[in-house]
Amino acid sequence: MFDIHCILFAGGKSSRMGEDKSLLPFGGFPTLTQFQHDRLGRLFTRVSVSTKSADKFNFEADFILDPVEVDFAPTAGFVSAFNRTSDERIMVLSVDTPFVGREVFQAMLEMDDEGLDAVIAKTGTGSHPLCGIYHRSLAQEFERMLREGDHRLGKLLASHRTRYVEFDDEAPFANLNHPHEYHEALSRFCGPNK
Repeated sequence: MFDIHCILFAGGKSSRMGEDKSLLPFGGFPTLTQFQHDRLGRLFTRVSVSTKSADKFNFEADFILDPVEVDFAPTAGFVSAFNRTSDERIMVLSVDTPFVGREVFQAMLEMDDEGLDAVIAKTGTGSHPLCGIYHRSLAQEFERMLREGDHRLGKLLASHRTRYVEFDDEAPFANLNHPHEYHEALSRFCGPNK
């Protein structure tokens, strides 16, 4: 198992999906979040779920709640995560990327170094800020961003000590943003005859 705290980000707005994608059924589980929590729990020593409300979920987990006054923004999740834990670094993953697996996490952990602020997955289509390792050295910067309503993770990473880990295969990083992407993911996970 990977000895790093994994935070599953499940507090997004899901505006493009048209419904809360964290609650969509997936992989034999009632929700995508529960599927992710279960599989990540077999890879990491500790898994928490970052969300605006734990009430919408019907399973046991360590939920880290966003500040109530904040709109949907990943910066809120980072602030809450670093405030709630004493971890010097965390692995983060967006709930809507169910195919990111052990090999990706392993590669990023191998490239991590205490002199860095972040280690982020990158493919030919660009970087994936919600698939990576973030160090506590960024905690105050996240608080500033949240105060100022600045939620541009790409800009933050570009201006700090970030190492990008290149992956040739785009498939693990498929996001479930739109209904057709969700249905494609269901077919990919279950196979064409299920």
